[in-house]
Amino acid sequence: MLIVLPPSETKAWGGDGPALDVEKLSFPSLNPVRRELLRIVSGMTDVQARKSLGLSEKQLDEAAANRELLTSPTMPAILRYTGVLYDALDAPTLPAPALDRLVIGSALFGLVRATDQIPHYRLSGGSKLPRSTKTMKARWGARITRVLSAESGLIVDLRSGTYQQLGPVPGAVTVRVEKNGKVVSHFNKHYRGLVARELAIVASGITSTDDVIRILAEAGIELKKRSDDQLCLEI
Repeated sequence: MLIVLPPSETKAWGGDGPALDVEKLSFPSLNPVRRELLRIVSGMTDVQARKSLGLSEKQLDEAAANRELLTSPTMPAILRYTGVLYDALDAPTLPAPALDRLVIGSALFGLVRATDQIPHYRLSGGSKLPRSTKTMKARWGARITRVLSAESGLIVDLRSGTYQQLGPVPGAVTVRVEKNGKVVSHFNKHYRGLVARELAIVASGITSTDDVIRILAEAGIELKKRSDDQLCLEI
């Protein structure tokens, strides 16, 4: 089983890993797009970064970090991303086999495994790069879909809509968190983190949507089946 997580806008700074080595990232078929995006993003001026990435004057340290993408220190991707979902996931307490089941969607890298070493960066799935009419979806095309579809076993796709669009996975199990029939952003992220944690720890024997429902019920998370591949948590 593979659990696909969304990235986060906020990321930890620093790291003690070596500079980015694209050749060491998982899913090497994504490298051509990665290299092109790294070239463009690391070459942005402050003015371009403010326009393309929606940065304020106080966030220009993000633009500076992008210019150092190829030389700045790295850390495991699962520790680089921060925020509500990653707080609930509590990756530092997960056993190694659980980390092996986690993959993170990324506008810059397409997909990375939890232990892939990546630098601090700023780029989102909706970013419009300078001097280009190409969307992030168009840049990634069907590459992410092909990579995920080639994985064996069940895929639980917990990415947000923007990142699912970068590489849809037909048949993947999805989870919505709703209140009164509407998706709630903050709790959506929190519960997705809890869902990812429980599934990553157990994993063995999870081959269907019904297995997902059963395992999470045992952990006190009650899901309703909306369809063969869509589950809903009502809070």
